[in-house]
Amino acid sequence: MYRLVCVHCAATYAPDQIIYTCKHCGHLLTVEYDLDGIDVSRDEWDRRPLSVWRYREILPVQGEPVSLQEGGTPLYHLEKIGKELGLPELYAKHEGMNPTGSFKDRGMTVGVSMARQLGMTSVACASTGNTSASLAAYAAKASIPCVVLLPAGKVALGKVAQALMHGARVISIRGNFDRALEMVHELCISHGLYLLNSVNPYRLEGQKTIGFEAIDQLGDVPDRIVLPVGNAGNISAVYKGLRELEALGFIDRLPMMTGIQAAGSQPVVKAIEQNLDELVPEPAPETVATAIRIGAPVNAEKALVAIRATGGTAAAVTDDEILRMQQDLARMEGIGVEPASAASVAGIRKLAEQGLIDKDERIVCVVTGHLLKDPETVVQQCEPPIEIDADLHSLLSALR
Repeated sequence: MYRLVCVHCAATYAPDQIIYTCKHCGHLLTVEYDLDGIDVSRDEWDRRPLSVWRYREILPVQGEPVSLQEGGTPLYHLEKIGKELGLPELYAKHEGMNPTGSFKDRGMTVGVSMARQLGMTSVACASTGNTSASLAAYAAKASIPCVVLLPAGKVALGKVAQALMHGARVISIRGNFDRALEMVHELCISHGLYLLNSVNPYRLEGQKTIGFEAIDQLGDVPDRIVLPVGNAGNISAVYKGLRELEALGFIDRLPMMTGIQAAGSQPVVKAIEQNLDELVPEPAPETVATAIRIGAPVNAEKALVAIRATGGTAAAVTDDEILRMQQDLARMEGIGVEPASAASVAGIRKLAEQGLIDKDERIVCVVTGHLLKDPETVVQQCEPPIEIDADLHSLLSALR
């Protein structure tokens, strides 16, 4: 019912082949389904619980998946922020409400299930944090050994803690994420571990369900879907999934795919602004939003197609703009997210202020990770607790 296909030269590979890029041209692969042979109705999907596995007919896993009950994340109407921006139909899809606190769980439930289906006995990834936390949890659920490589000193403590607690072999390298990815790719090819970064086409299949759920929750296709862009897997996956829904006749249009990067790590934005066929990597990416501190996104080729094919755009936001929106989401809407997550809504604020957003657009911003993923950044930008003596007079004085 499906095969692996090169996005560049259309070379085809068997679905059970352990391969991450095309042998002929070196470009990325995608999972292509025989959509004509898929027999499922919208009514049948609607009768199932909202989750990644509601959409199992267009996922590659056969049999029982490795699952921690991922998906089914809330869609919040950002009424106060939307009113401030003049955008009455502004929403946030909170992926931080997944089991390990980020959207990566959608990819890992499929990726680790495929590792087991393909007979792989160990898994590995490089990570800016969330990927390692998620892979460690799902590998533990599947009883598969897990290795993760992290750039030393560049990963939020909450994410390192998750990987350690779930039993992964955690290795910090003196280098950035892009070098960690090169190293883990080499390790997997030479020693037979299963690579579960977003270069793995099966992992992205789980992540496309973000778009499916947003449509189901809204009851319609939004005009625009906005995502933070690090390795660019998420925006690529959501676009691919929505094209499949369109081919199945479940939707009749696609939203404008919009990618937001940090100003210190914006190769995709520059490629869109300069109309480049290929992006120029950022050799020294830097941003407080550690989850998107990536200078050479492996899925850039797919992301540029997604943005351009839908009439979308890309924009960069400063660290100050990201942190301001992180606070606004928490204090105006009660939604706690890590800095990279706030980038999507910060990007919409910037685009709206520049007059680049129609006021009647229905917009879904994907916020990708939970507030507690990066507690150090939160503490650094907030006033510390007031310490007082344990008596009522001191309490009342502190409240004045």
